[in-house]
Amino acid sequence: MRAAPSPEEIRRRNLAVLLRHIHRGGPMSRAVLAERMGLNRSTILALTADLAAAGLVSEELPGQTGKAGRPSLVVRPSEQVYVVALDVGTDRLAVGRVGLGGAVLARSETPRTSGTFDPDEVITALAAMARGMIESAGPGTRCAGVGVAFCGMVRESDGVVRYGPNLGWVDVPIGARLSEELGLKVAVGNNANLGALAERERGVCVDVENLIYLHGDVGVGGGIILGGNLIGGEGGYGGEVGHMIVNPGGRPCACGSRGCLEAEAGELALIAVAGRTDPPGRAVVGAIVEAAARGDARCRDALHQVGDWLGYGVANLVNIFNPSVVVFGGVLREIYLAAAAQVRSRLAVDGLLAVRERVRLRTSALGADATLLGAAELAFTDLLTDPLRAPD
Repeated sequence: MRAAPSPEEIRRRNLAVLLRHIHRGGPMSRAVLAERMGLNRSTILALTADLAAAGLVSEELPGQTGKAGRPSLVVRPSEQVYVVALDVGTDRLAVGRVGLGGAVLARSETPRTSGTFDPDEVITALAAMARGMIESAGPGTRCAGVGVAFCGMVRESDGVVRYGPNLGWVDVPIGARLSEELGLKVAVGNNANLGALAERERGVCVDVENLIYLHGDVGVGGGIILGGNLIGGEGGYGGEVGHMIVNPGGRPCACGSRGCLEAEAGELALIAVAGRTDPPGRAVVGAIVEAAARGDARCRDALHQVGDWLGYGVANLVNIFNPSVVVFGGVLREIYLAAAAQVRSRLAVDGLLAVRERVRLRTSALGADATLLGAAELAFTDLLTDPLRAPD
């Protein structure tokens, strides 16, 4: 029989719950926190005092309430504690300094339209970008960790990229390498998984229990949340929906197969069918969408074709997982907006009635920052689990 938790264990658990409320919901009064946590106000006072002493929250009087009596102090996340988030895509490297509460305090990115994706070069560039963010944070601030979103299969236990087909990476210890460079704990996750978590935490799917987030750039990835839990599979590599075959014998894919969803519905397919020679990236996808809207028949037909294949993938996923929401992020956001009729038509034909009738198709509310914010949430994990634990 398991022993009852000690008072100290209960206190630390309550500290974590309170900090998560503030991190996710923003500033709120002690009274609201007491109601949400089912605790009395004196306990909330003690908990907020501990978090304030650790520099994690601050308290202030609210504005005019119009109510008689002494107002309840408002607890807000500290502006002095932040994480560094890094996003490794096939067309860019992005970095952000993200504060408690999810505010993006600073952000920059480096396009990678050509050149090498040599791991040493990329890791050196990422370390320099992270150091720049830390150095610009100013005195009195504290970095609570680093999170990395990577466009490939990641072993999250140790931050090793097992396979990144569109970058040519195999078994690259990006987490350990960056941790050594920065002297900080670095957590690494698949970009689509992190995008799904970000959309559920503070995007279009807040409080949604069953969702699929589809992220597109050169590749297509998926983050699948069922019953509120991210589905990772046996080795943590679940969700590689971009390599679901939708067109046997179709276009070649970087993984070595043919007719994968990303080969038929990703940006490289759109660029090729539209007859463009521009380098991959958000700019060329936007240009194709704009040209189609102006009446360019080839670009319009390319969007229709890619949208139809995307619809096949969505229908398969909806039939298998029965989500309440499917979210389109990355360049798939723009592709879906321009080809929604094709996606919805394919879903109507191939989706099972019982599952398709309640699913909602939505675009990312976080836009280009979805995966970056997901990386930030990953970096905040330890702090939000045990706020007073000394960093590793």
